Amino acid sequence: MPIIHSSYQSPLSLRNGHLATIYPTLFRRLDSPSIRRERLELPDGDFVDLDWSHQKHSRLAVIGHGLEGESSAKYMRGMTLALQRRDWDTLAWNCRGCSGEPNRLLRSYHSGVSDDLGHVIDYAISKGHQSIALIGFSLGGNIVLKYLGEQGDKLHSEVKAGVAFSVPCDLTSSSLRLADWDNKIYMSRFMNGLKDKIIQKNKKFPGQLNLDGIKRIKTFNQFDDRFTAPLNGFIDARDYWLRASSKPHLKAIQVPALMIQAANDPFLPEPCFPRKIADTSKSLYLEIPRHGGHVGFTSRRPEYWSETRCAEFLEEVMP
Repeated sequence: MPIIHSSYQSPLSLRNGHLATIYPTLFRRLDSPSIRRERLELPDGDFVDLDWSHQKHSRLAVIGHGLEGESSAKYMRGMTLALQRRDWDTLAWNCRGCSGEPNRLLRSYHSGVSDDLGHVIDYAISKGHQSIALIGFSLGGNIVLKYLGEQGDKLHSEVKAGVAFSVPCDLTSSSLRLADWDNKIYMSRFMNGLKDKIIQKNKKFPGQLNLDGIKRIKTFNQFDDRFTAPLNGFIDARDYWLRASSKPHLKAIQVPALMIQAANDPFLPEPCFPRKIADTSKSLYLEIPRHGGHVGFTSRRPEYWSETRCAEFLEEVMP
């Protein structure tokens, strides 16, 4: 599809990519949607926690969070509330170990866990949902697009569309970009959360993890080489980044999928803007607003532009 001309107009004070990224986390005020938590047992003995909002509507949105996020993150709540206002049921799912309780197995969540998303979708279909949209933010967006591409023409007919925001679809370049000096504040936050999870996991699996020098780990390259890759069946960080990236799968997507990447996203270098792939795809819609930062897209209205845009797209492709 041709690159979409974006309608997004950022507030003048938030046109810097870093400000647009940080502002919602610090200052956005949101109600909490009414949800019911359910634990989904996975075939390997682990679990993921699902936050449902059942209003007995015909359409269901399955919403996935970003790295070190959870279903209660502000961007997740904002999207949930926006879709509820438009008569959608919602299911906000937490990756393994991200719902406030450590997961049971040595393996961890990561950017490529499309198998876990598949289990969530299978479960939603088993509950009778016949018209499903997939929505993801950052890591969650990568998982959505990877899943859609991997499934290709074998995708469940109940899954009608996808929307993904601020997607590190090329994990190699985005992981290296986040190691740059101007992203130190984000990298530090990510590392603190990820290392805390490893320390907790070491208590559960004594002797199976080597924590020597863990405090000196400062980048994804170091962390993924040391922990993410070996815990999840990858050779090393580069192998993980290559195999978990959604970019190689974008051409195979068969249902309408909207990918929104802000041009000033501080996390995303040029390889994360798949213009050529979108140009030749019949299903991938790429929209590149000038501003918005990483999972920002603030508005002067209580409902953020990203939420309105997502709802409008879904109304167009699955009325």
